[in-house]
Amino acid sequence: MRTQLFAAVAAASLLFANAAPAAGALKTAIFAGGCFWSAEHDIEHTKGVTDVVVGYAGGTTKNPNYDHHDGFLESIKVTYDPSVISYAQLVDAFFHHIDPTDPSGQFCDQGPSYRTAVFTADPQEKAEAELIKSQVGQQLRMPIKTMILGPTTFWMGESYHQHYAEKNPGNYMAYRIGCGRDRSLKAVWAKPPGGNERGR
Repeated sequence: MRTQLFAAVAAASLLFANAAPAAGALKTAIFAGGCFWSAEHDIEHTKGVTDVVVGYAGGTTKNPNYDHHDGFLESIKVTYDPSVISYAQLVDAFFHHIDPTDPSGQFCDQGPSYRTAVFTADPQEKAEAELIKSQVGQQLRMPIKTMILGPTTFWMGESYHQHYAEKNPGNYMAYRIGCGRDRSLKAVWAKPPGGNERGR
């Protein structure tokens, strides 16, 4: 199934791309994946990703912060090299670091600001993100609750939240283990031999 997924992604990339991206022409993408510490930590190790910062997106007011961000999602802004990883491949990587079937949050972090979303910059990105979402739904055989949204303003989070896992490894791992993130991710994405049904 994963091979079929990447084949579809590759076909979509060829369909939507007007020209091969120039090496070194970096782009950005915005995702909401629950706790932004974990969303940053997980995606920054993806090949082709050059930088990740955390913050807030999807709201309508100005200057949100950690204590006051009603209407916003905890989010990450990913800088990547499209000559190394396509937008569709990046979206696919993001999906595989979250539970896209949860409409209310992620793991122990539940509530409006922890819902998941892909913020798209233009119709091409929206089409590619919707394709990946559809493929993930077929793979997991469950309704996918991650939202595909349009352009948004990204507000940078506080400095003490940036690269939190790297700067505070002990505290972060205690949180991650206590939250059960890895155990839950394994359960979401586990497949029995043949990959025909979602693991239980």
